[in-house]
Amino acid sequence: MNSAIFRSLSYGVYAVGVKGEENPSACIVNTVFQITSSPKMIAVSMHHNNYSHECILKHGIFTVSILSEDTPGTVIGALGFTSGRDTYKLGNIRHKVLQEGVPVLKENCCCWFLCKVVDRVETPTHTVFIAEAVAGSDKSRGMPMTYEYYQRVVKGTSPRNAPTYESPEEVRDLHDGERFVCNICGYIYRDPDCPFEDLPEDWVCPICGMPKSAFRRKS
Repeated sequence: MNSAIFRSLSYGVYAVGVKGEENPSACIVNTVFQITSSPKMIAVSMHHNNYSHECILKHGIFTVSILSEDTPGTVIGALGFTSGRDTYKLGNIRHKVLQEGVPVLKENCCCWFLCKVVDRVETPTHTVFIAEAVAGSDKSRGMPMTYEYYQRVVKGTSPRNAPTYESPEEVRDLHDGERFVCNICGYIYRDPDCPFEDLPEDWVCPICGMPKSAFRRKS
């Protein structure tokens, strides 16, 4: 079976907030779904290597902020392509910390909910946390970002630990000519109207915020 058929499944773009050792932290996931409405149960899939995974196992609590289509790629890059083990990922992102010590995003967020883990299912690479939503927003604002929108409009790529991750070599290139690929997040610059060399020196990757020097040429 060709694994590419899984791209037909629907995914979203969510920020999962956790209680860290020194500071609150958050990461980007694309697999969150409702299980039941009474009680309000959801499931979240997260890679074993994620710092957020470690924090959820320890504290049994997390938040989900549903990102809107207005969310800039730099926010997704900051939360999705660095580790909370050695970086304060929320330093430049507007957020609030709930009484329970877990953060929710304040910008470009349609809504949020606070979740307490009640069970989990293990796979070789990921844990599916099953949790009850015990608090959250009264209403939703804006248009939730789908993963298809993130890839098509924001031109984003999947973090290495995401279920949908593809290495830059596996990404199908629909454009002729050379490309420049970000070494950090895998974003591919291929604007036919503006060569990479003509970009200003202070230009940064729209996904992870890295400078031009982080890009490599790929023919």
